Amino acid sequence: MPYRTIIEPFRIKSVEAVKFTTREERREALVRAGYNVFRLHAEDVLIDLLTDSGTGAMSAAQWSAIMQADESYAGSRSFYRFESVIRDLTGFAHVIPTHQGRAAEHILFRTRLRPGQVVPNNNHFDTTRANVEAEDVEALDLVIEEGRVPGLIHPFKGNMDLGALERLLETRGERVPLVMVTVTNNSGGGQPVSLENLRGVRRICDRYRKPLFLDACRFAENAWFIKTREPGQAGRSPKAIAQEMFSLADGCTMSAKKDGLSNIGGFLAMNDPGWAEAARNLLILTEGFPTYGGLAGYDLEAIARGLEEVVEEEYLRYRIRSIEYLGEKLIGADVPIIRPPGGHAIYLDARALLPHVPPLQYPGIALANELYLEAGIRGAEIGTVMFGLRPDGSERPGPMDLVRLAIPRRVYTQSHVDYVAEAVIAVAGLRGRMRGYRIVSAPKTLRHFTAAFAPLE
Repeated sequence: MPYRTIIEPFRIKSVEAVKFTTREERREALVRAGYNVFRLHAEDVLIDLLTDSGTGAMSAAQWSAIMQADESYAGSRSFYRFESVIRDLTGFAHVIPTHQGRAAEHILFRTRLRPGQVVPNNNHFDTTRANVEAEDVEALDLVIEEGRVPGLIHPFKGNMDLGALERLLETRGERVPLVMVTVTNNSGGGQPVSLENLRGVRRICDRYRKPLFLDACRFAENAWFIKTREPGQAGRSPKAIAQEMFSLADGCTMSAKKDGLSNIGGFLAMNDPGWAEAARNLLILTEGFPTYGGLAGYDLEAIARGLEEVVEEEYLRYRIRSIEYLGEKLIGADVPIIRPPGGHAIYLDARALLPHVPPLQYPGIALANELYLEAGIRGAEIGTVMFGLRPDGSERPGPMDLVRLAIPRRVYTQSHVDYVAEAVIAVAGLRGRMRGYRIVSAPKTLRHFTAAFAPLE
């Protein structure tokens, strides 16, 4: 089409009403939730950008597939369709369904890791890090230096530092059971990894005989960035690029709640038959039979269809542009964000916006709470609360203090995004009145989900 406006590549067939609340009602809801937006009742949220995981809208084709699902306990045809789609996309020989991505991580790490080892990644996200550390293993982040600077412009800020990876394998290689790369890099702002970088990681892994796994939950968004940003890739389809990405790895973990376009589900896939046998044995103990893995047959059907839809160019063009649109509005108003905008979310730089709130007083929590209080918008802190607690119980500032505004797939329209931009800009104007928080109670692992806070005077 000869027009600049990129429209949603779908029509809306069903709608859900949202609840409008007053500022006082939201204040009371925050108090009840211990000033932790994870603990809010979802019905009290106007626009929910807490996560893009499992919160998307499924297509008519997915709902149709659900109605034809086979719910047999073992060997259902829905599993074999699921397996066929994943094998075509990834090329991996062994496909193991799980109820979501963290279950795939748990099975992989429980069967492959041993205390005292090290798992390098560009950046581990929260459950990945927790599952690594649960095995008394070091989760080591090796993202490039550009990926640690929010305002710096670089096309592939999710890239792994190849020099740092080589030095690690040269000096401590005997302690490294596998290498991981997260695509896109969630902790670093939804930033992509280039094919050139993945090929470099593969070469190093081959040199030191280390298996390479992808955390692939946003593989399609990563493929789109490769297509639009990496020289020589513009003429290729997103699916072909994704297939090459997977061909460079020995396996992957996947949350199908992201680029599977499904509300639940995931998988672990790999080529090594011995690793797969150990994984299936643990799967039976914790998830279910190897052909359903804790999922209903209709979930397997929804994921299979979602993995076909997610690599369509019309969908990806709309998806990435909707994130860029919000980012451009905030950048134009001098709101500090991670630049360039990532694939699934806008990341507000709370540390830059609130320099008067020290990291150990949790500026991300302060900003997330203010955004909900003023506008009914729920985002997620990606900062010192999420990543500042060390395995030994000590605390230090996280790499960055961010508030992630994750956009659910095919859910909100342009007017919703315009409202979010207007609200964020207004809240940024209130920065001088925001104060830090202290933790009242928190678990030792993944504390950001359930911790309770109190505002500082």
